[in-house]
Amino acid sequence: MELYLDLYSPPCRAVYLLAKALGIPFEFKVVSLTAGDQYSEEFGKLSIVKKVPVMKDGSFVLTESTAIMKYMVQKHSAADHWFPADLQQRARVNEYLSWQHLNLRAHCSKVFLFRVLYPFVMGAEAPKERLDLSIEDMKQSLDLLEQKFLQSKLFIAGNKISLADVVAVVEVMQPLSAGVDGLEGRPKLTAWRERVKKELGEKVFDEAHEKALDRSGMTQKMQDDPEILKFKQNLQKLFR
Repeated sequence: MELYLDLYSPPCRAVYLLAKALGIPFEFKVVSLTAGDQYSEEFGKLSIVKKVPVMKDGSFVLTESTAIMKYMVQKHSAADHWFPADLQQRARVNEYLSWQHLNLRAHCSKVFLFRVLYPFVMGAEAPKERLDLSIEDMKQSLDLLEQKFLQSKLFIAGNKISLADVVAVVEVMQPLSAGVDGLEGRPKLTAWRERVKKELGEKVFDEAHEKALDRSGMTQKMQDDPEILKFKQNLQKLFR
């Protein structure tokens, strides 16, 4: 199995962490987002979507992180708690996975985009009102993560970790790379994050996030990489 990833990306980290947790052997194919590898002709032959992650299992190519994760747990007969066979428990996992794309993922990513990427791409700090709105949206999504999905349970689907927790935890980590801790003052979510980290393996969890949390290193890499100029206009479209 080949996994095409850049660990700056939360969905890539989710796929990577799950593969490690399940002990799935894979070849790590680096697709550098800061160098624009996703727009290369070579990568386009693999995936017309031009986004990571991508999984290649033999001749079978699959995109979209949640689809990849479901494929991995089912192909490798992972423990039932990852994607429960019970209809209602599985529905809870799918409920979270369906919700998160336009909510927790979108809003945590915006904080990162406005705090880190915007100044580099646009040559100026992000407008305060847009940054403030992104933080407020993030807070509202975190409220829902806690009040609707986690509630009083140890994990999102119950007392054991599932795909939903892996997908969620990488997103709440993303604002940290912009110097914003969305879980500050949220002891229930903080405790949940630590449980997920322990279940996935603290060492591999930290390794997966090391690059993403190095804000200065990320900025320096973008400044030093001449290839980024080729797709800077693509990035500017994000902020118009």
